[in-house]
Amino acid sequence: MHINDFDYYLPEELIAQHPADKRDESRLLVINRSLNTVEHKNFFNILDYINPGDCLVMNNSKVIPARLFGFKEKTGAKVEFLLIKRLENDLWETMVRPGKKLHLGDIVSFGEGKLKAEILDYGEDGTRIVRFHYSGVFLELLDEIGRIPLPPYIERESNEQDKERYQTVYCKTEGSVAAPTAGLHFTEELLEEAKKKGIQTAYVTLHVGIGTFRPVKCDTVEEHKMHFEEYEIDEENAAIINQTKKAGGRIISVGTTSTRTLESAAQADGSVKPGRGNTDIFIYPGYQFKVIDALITNFHLPKSTLLMLVSALYNRETMLKIYEDAVKENYRFFSYGDAMLIL
Repeated sequence: MHINDFDYYLPEELIAQHPADKRDESRLLVINRSLNTVEHKNFFNILDYINPGDCLVMNNSKVIPARLFGFKEKTGAKVEFLLIKRLENDLWETMVRPGKKLHLGDIVSFGEGKLKAEILDYGEDGTRIVRFHYSGVFLELLDEIGRIPLPPYIERESNEQDKERYQTVYCKTEGSVAAPTAGLHFTEELLEEAKKKGIQTAYVTLHVGIGTFRPVKCDTVEEHKMHFEEYEIDEENAAIINQTKKAGGRIISVGTTSTRTLESAAQADGSVKPGRGNTDIFIYPGYQFKVIDALITNFHLPKSTLLMLVSALYNRETMLKIYEDAVKENYRFFSYGDAMLIL
């Protein structure tokens, strides 16, 4: 398959720059694969399509304030860091700007010297391997001096609203540099309604890396290599998922990150194995899903691995036609945009 097989036209004005006034007031496009139907709803209608005994599986990873602005100690030059991945303790892989001015041994200071970074090595795609030096608790320092790393297609600086709205209401485990955005539409009230209806909820953790935004550079889809991301499914939540499948309920994955986690942990019988791991699973048309039965997701970038994933769950040509219709219907796209339910 060629990357252009996953292209579509998107007017810039449909790329959401701010979240909806209320999380569950986003629009919801509902696709029923067996009936070959499309409906236009709001996200607060979503429980109408989920049955008692089904299980919503959500990624509880929390976005860290991974964007840092500081100064190179030798020259006073302004420097921007984006933390990508913790390698061990205080060792991180980091995107840096301007990269040409940061060399091995350089020290960068943040927050009036409260946090310092030493450049130790070069990583892939121009990144740097850095070790942080500080007193106190690292994540507390990030909360104080870091900023929420909004995606590059949101063309504004992050603000106080983003500290809340670029997190899910159920986020728990810190480590992502991008939100699992399908979950941004859920409110605590909606989750409580789901519980009252007899819908199960299970949580997995996959820390979303910068690979989410990196373009596919190969012309041929099959040649693309995904970046590794850490995931975890504990025994309690694996049991909820496995018991749901055994009882005949549907596994409804909330987002592509939850999907990749479940499919990475899949066993031959469709159950999931609890534990931790690293995954570079790449799901594109032709993939046979082992665990999930339905998917809640946002609208994804043209030629992206995420669009390839949803095209694997449904027919690629039909999915692109639905995207074209969503453009005509003025749906809002990407992280702060509207949602889609594929049944």
